[in-house]
Formats: sequence, C-alpha cells, structure tokens
Amino acid sequence: MTAPTRVLVLSPVFHGYWRSLERALAGRGHEVRTVTYDDGGGRGARAVAKVAHELPERLGASDARRRARLGARARAAVEETDPDVVLVVKGDTFDDAFWDLLETRRQRRLLWLYDELRRTGHTDATLAAAGPIASYSPLDVAELDRRGMRAVHVPLAHDPDVPVTRLDRDEVVFVGARYPNRESLLTRLSQQGVPVRAYGRDWSGHLVDRLRTWRLDGPGVPAGRDLSRSRAYGAMAGARATLNIHGDQDGFTMRTFEACGVGAVQLVDRADVGIHYEPGREVAVFADAQEAAELARRSVSDPLWARGLRDAGRARTLAAHTFAHRARDLEALWMA
Repeated sequence: MTAPTRVLVLSPVFHGYWRSLERALAGRGHEVRTVTYDDGGGRGARAVAKVAHELPERLGASDARRRARLGARARAAVEETDPDVVLVVKGDTFDDAFWDLLETRRQRRLLWLYDELRRTGHTDATLAAAGPIASYSPLDVAELDRRGMRAVHVPLAHDPDVPVTRLDRDEVVFVGARYPNRESLLTRLSQQGVPVRAYGRDWSGHLVDRLRTWRLDGPGVPAGRDLSRSRAYGAMAGARATLNIHGDQDGFTMRTFEACGVGAVQLVDRADVGIHYEPGREVAVFADAQEAAELARRSVSDPLWARGLRDAGRARTLAAHTFAHRARDLEALWMA
C-alpha cells in the first residue's frame, strides 16, 4: 500500500462511472475529489444546454465555445484543489489552455481513455501533455508506444458495490446505444422467434426520448427507456441471456465485465474476448444471428450450462475485473 495521495479526477458524467472510480481509488487509501466537467445540472439546465449547445453543433457550428467552457471548469478545479495527481478521464473536450496549465504546473497526471483515439478530439499535443495514457484499446496502446508515448492497456471494469435491482424476464436483453448492427441483430433474433428487448433512450419510443435523441422513428423490436446502472444490472442478471454487441472496436465494452459481474448469461460477438474470459465456460461467443439464436435457446433448454456460465463469469470478474483492480493499475502509472 502506498502513501495517501490527493487525487483530482476530471471525468464525464457518463452513467456515473466516476463514482465507481472514486470509490476504488479511495479504497486504495487516497483522498479523492471528482469534478464531472460536462455536468449540465438539473433537468432544466440540461434542456437549456441541449438547445444552446447541441443544436448549434448539429447545425455545423464550431464547438470552440464548449471546449473553452469545459476547459475553464477543469482549470478551476486544478487550481482550487492543487492535487498531487490529476487523473483525466477522456478529456478530449478541453481547450488548449487546460493542457498548457498542466504543463506549467508539472503535476503528476495521467489520462484514461474508454474509446478509440480516432473517436476522440485528442491531438498529439494534448496526448503528450496528458502524461501516461491508460487505454482500453490494445491497438491504440501499440500505436502510442510507436509514437514514443508511455501507454498501457487498462480495460474497463465492473463495480460490485452497485446494488442490483433485479428484473426477471424470459427475454434476451440488450442494454446500450442503438447502432445499425445492433438493431439488425436484435431484429433477426426476433424474426427467429427469440424474445428480445432493448433498453436505452436511442431505442425507446417515449416522446421525451425521441426528442432527446432528435429522431422520429422507433426500432422494430420491443424496447424500454434508459435504465439506471442498478436496474441495468438487474435486467441483465434477470434475463435468459444478455447480448454484448460490438462494432468497429478493439477494446471491450463496460458491459463485457458488468454482464459477467452480475451473473448474467453473456452472449458476446467476439472470440477474442478470451483475453478476459474463457469462451464456453465463462461467456458464450456467437459469430452470427443464427448462432446467437441457438445460444439463446440453449440458455433455457440447458439450465446447468447457463448456471455454469453465470457462476464462472461472475467469479472471474470478482477475481480480476473490478474497478478496484483498475485503480491499482492506474495508481501504478502515476507512481512509476
């Protein structure tokens, strides 16, 4: 155990994952303060922000004002807190003045990325100013290393301290954003007679959710509204199986670890999940809709198999894939 360190976490709101990170760092004995730099406040403030910021951006306006606003908030947090370590999560929406400040102060700092670099606004200059980089993407780690930057692979994680509000349904569920490949798979499963349900504001037919996501259409499969993490965990745990559908990614989603962590039967679309879980024993891997449908049916017809996946996946997660494990990895980066 290392000496306590005053850590400032600068994180997006993003489903409250900052709370999990904060708890894990505090569990390592550190004094932690988190500033959620993109927090728009209450519902009224978020509605104003949507019109004031999102609408102009959708119409092609520059995001320079937003970057300046978020950068100023982050700079103020650094100057007021004067921490030993600044841990930036994502941080690609800060203006150059923020990174200049970190360079000037020469504080210990690091960056944790949960998305591929090509999907962020980071530049070589901001990455260089960020200090050591922890990324969920093995390919990005290799590329950063090639550029001479210090980078390590730190996957995403599960937080076992989040309570599970169980929702038992004889369905295959998907919790997450609505992308064409995901909608296509769910539609094909439904057409094959597999009961499915998707959760999230992109899927929901509720008028408020359609307005929030700037759309008129709804999916062709049963859908529900956004779930809190507690209810999302419960939906996955209580379903016959839960789908983990990736796209153009080489890192593994948070759901990879959460689904196993809550004891769900996880059906995942990538055989290389073997770097984290054993296919066939801890997770079930499918290559196409037909195979996913067969696995979904087996989760009902072969309860011993399903129970084995649930138990083994959860055990592996608690042993290796919690936020406590990731906090240790991040701590090692700033201590080195």
